Amino acid sequence: MPANVRTLIAKIQTLPPDRLIEVEDFVDFLRFRAKERALTQEAISASAPAFATIWSNPEDDAYDAL
Repeated sequence: MPANVRTLIAKIQTLPPDRLIEVEDFVDFLRFRAKERALTQEAISASAPAFATIWSNPEDDAYDAL
């Protein structure tokens, strides 16, 4: 186990029970946010080919130079 993980665990173990609940909520939030960002990136990647013909056309080439 890396030293920074051991240090974090030691710090968490010194917290009172009500603070442990807050730490758990924050960890859950971080995990949810990471999952949400991953899903957003997957959606962007999946939709890019569908929009490629719309985004890449001769009529809009002038905007590409901006």
